[in-house]
Amino acid sequence: MAETHVLFVEDDDVIREATQLALERDGFAVTAMPDGLSGLEAFRANRPDIALLDVMVPGLDGVSLCRRIRDESTVPVIMLSARADSIDVVLGLEAGADDYVTKPFDGAVLVARIRAVLRRFGHAGGPAGEPGGPGGQGEPDEHGVLSFGDLEIDTEGMEVRRSGARVALTPTEMRLLLEFSAAPGTVLSRDKLLERVWDYGWGGDTRVVDVHVQRLRTKIGQDRIDTVRGFGYKLKA
Repeated sequence: MAETHVLFVEDDDVIREATQLALERDGFAVTAMPDGLSGLEAFRANRPDIALLDVMVPGLDGVSLCRRIRDESTVPVIMLSARADSIDVVLGLEAGADDYVTKPFDGAVLVARIRAVLRRFGHAGGPAGEPGGPGGQGEPDEHGVLSFGDLEIDTEGMEVRRSGARVALTPTEMRLLLEFSAAPGTVLSRDKLLERVWDYGWGGDTRVVDVHVQRLRTKIGQDRIDTVRGFGYKLKA
């Protein structure tokens, strides 16, 4: 089996070298770069399986690098931030990152988060993609297509169309939409979405959910997903 290739962009030499060694010990192939511009070049040259981007790197900061990567690819991106409450966390998620890890981080936690992201990217139609799940209301037609007004979700081809035009979703956004569409009209809590979409077996930061729901709304229609204050979100049936 081929090694999973990780692009790691971090300007601190000690953190970069120690993290690279830790990841390699866990079986990952790592390309480590000290700044955003060299990171972008490495991404284009090597096309890694996942990118770990520190927010504060010189040349091209991590948020801008994430945005550039997202313009070219749906490869999973995890942001590394020194402050859990930093606005940079939200900016990174809004730029298209799939998750983030706060520094300083435990190597085992980082590896677990990497593997969680890779699992959901490798199995985009997993538990979240089983129509007729919670609530049993999301019934596809004979071609595996769910329809909600002008929104069509091809659960077999993993494609989404709105008024006939294809909507480009990242794998995380697709899993989120599949989770909603499996139970239209059913309120799903942020914790439940973290568990099902982000594969968190523990409490996570619900900002990840909120930002991805907002990104999804901009693509499928702002009025398609309702916020149920104090409870979570639901897809309009």
